Amino acid sequence: MKWETLASTKAIENEMPFEKRLEAKTIYSLLSRTAMKYSGRPAVSFQLDSDPKASAETLNWGQLQSKVTQAANGFKSLGVSENATIAYILPICTEAIISFIAGTTAGVVVPISPLLEPKQMAGILKLAGVKVVVSMKALPKTDVAQKVAKALEDCPDVSHLVEVDLVRYLSFPKSWIAPLIRPKVKTKHSAEIISFDDMLKSQSGSSLTFKDDVKDRTAAMFHTGGTTGVPKLAQHSFMGMLYQGWAIPAILPEWSDKDTILCPLPLFHVFAVYPNLMTCITSGAHIVFLTPQGYRGDGVFDNFWRLVERWKPAFITLVPTAAAELMQRPVNADVSSLRFALCGSAPMPSELFKKFESATGITIMEGYGMTEAHCNISCNPIEGERKIGTVGIPVPYTKVKLVKHDGNKKNLAECKTGEVGEICVSGPGVLAGKTYTDPEKNKELYFEDEFLRTGDLGFLDKDGYLKITGRAKDLIIRGGHNIDPAIAEEALASHPSVAMVGVIGQPDARAGEMPCAYVELIKGSEVATGELIKHVEKNIGEKAAIPKHFDIVDEMPKTPIGKIFKPELRKRAIKRVYNEALEKYGINARVQEVIDHPIKGLTAVIAKNGVNDAKQIGKVLDKFIFSWE
Repeated sequence: MKWETLASTKAIENEMPFEKRLEAKTIYSLLSRTAMKYSGRPAVSFQLDSDPKASAETLNWGQLQSKVTQAANGFKSLGVSENATIAYILPICTEAIISFIAGTTAGVVVPISPLLEPKQMAGILKLAGVKVVVSMKALPKTDVAQKVAKALEDCPDVSHLVEVDLVRYLSFPKSWIAPLIRPKVKTKHSAEIISFDDMLKSQSGSSLTFKDDVKDRTAAMFHTGGTTGVPKLAQHSFMGMLYQGWAIPAILPEWSDKDTILCPLPLFHVFAVYPNLMTCITSGAHIVFLTPQGYRGDGVFDNFWRLVERWKPAFITLVPTAAAELMQRPVNADVSSLRFALCGSAPMPSELFKKFESATGITIMEGYGMTEAHCNISCNPIEGERKIGTVGIPVPYTKVKLVKHDGNKKNLAECKTGEVGEICVSGPGVLAGKTYTDPEKNKELYFEDEFLRTGDLGFLDKDGYLKITGRAKDLIIRGGHNIDPAIAEEALASHPSVAMVGVIGQPDARAGEMPCAYVELIKGSEVATGELIKHVEKNIGEKAAIPKHFDIVDEMPKTPIGKIFKPELRKRAIKRVYNEALEKYGINARVQEVIDHPIKGLTAVIAKNGVNDAKQIGKVLDKFIFSWE
């Protein structure tokens, strides 16, 4: 059945309950079914280098199932269970794929970003009750092994560290040199270190040594909250994972096992694991991962179109910042295999949307998802109307409601059509009542007990299309007036020299906050701040939304998946504004850094430089909304 409108969504849902659509109850049983049907067909490929002619490792479905079986048996032998989890802290590689699937099979898997600092890693490991950690053996030019070793010093309950040696991906002479210059890691932790390869070799790959669960249960936990602050762990069930694997093939026209997905996204993020990897496990399609750092890898953007020509994918996954980077390069290869691009993580500016489709000839499916809902929530229908600037209609079996409160945050009511409110979602991807591992974080998290409150703001139009207008916490409150930063971002993004833009609220002594814009230009472009101001004034009807400060940056700070990292922009703005205020009043003190305080939030740390009277500093900085110490 074609997926075109809300009416077709209802027709799909009315055919049968979602549970009856499932051909498997667990990820392992789904993988086994796919391996039986497509055993010799390519399943997963990983290319270490961005050179289009570089070698790559490919496993067919039979090989992948065998290695997953070995790993699951190995993890179980080390004590992994539903109560003693396994975490992997790895860059993109075949072993990360194997660890994810095998981890869900043996117990509960916890993917962790290797970009985190040791203290943050340790916090997640303890919060998740991790018993076994899979990470990489030390290599030159990376400190992941060192950070993991440091984190484990604070995690005595971790019994085993399973090391992946990425040297096996290197070609001569690097494969010969790397082990000779491998940095030594001081191990002060109590975890026993074993080799990933040795663990696999010691186990059978023909069948599991334990019974695969058939009950629906928590099988994964993903950390949320960006790259700073106190982490939260979102729980994921087999049902939610299988739903994500079903959704993309269900809404894409003519998707088949002969198709290929090109996915340069990190495997500790739901965007890579669910709409991409799970889609292939469900359909038998081939998935290709690029470089240990994905889009952030050396040469990936420069070589991207030739990599498309090499792998001939029908489907690529984008985030807006990656699309902006790619549009700064010519489409210098045959990309005729491409049919679709799924874009998420943040709204794509309409000018960039049009430019990308015009340059490549492919169809962008702009969608919306979040870690707490396993990922996909809504998407623009390929065979229906695609409304640029919206994130489409809810995927079948997912429901969306918009709510508002009357000043008392507990008194929630549904919004009218076109009225902005908080987006709430329910469906197979939402674990109502147990979204997070910490019960305290689930309190007041739901509307009508089943709809997860996302913290995102938006509205539904008359056709049921969802428009994201921002994050509740991203609203700029200027003298009591709420300003959506997207207004200024859209206006600035339409300037021909602008590659990407982030607008935040900078502290202001009188108004509380004022809009502030950070702009990254297209490579080789030059533009004066005055020109940007004129462009914004011309394209913004709401004067209050016009930024009062512009900062042209060489490179925008980004999260590991490529989303603009606004907390870093806020820190820069606080430091600049506070230092300007201290200097204006002749106080010999400066902001040393801005930290994410667990209670006070963003807090400026002041170096007094001989100023003993904190009252002098307070007279200046207490006028602002952000704390200082």
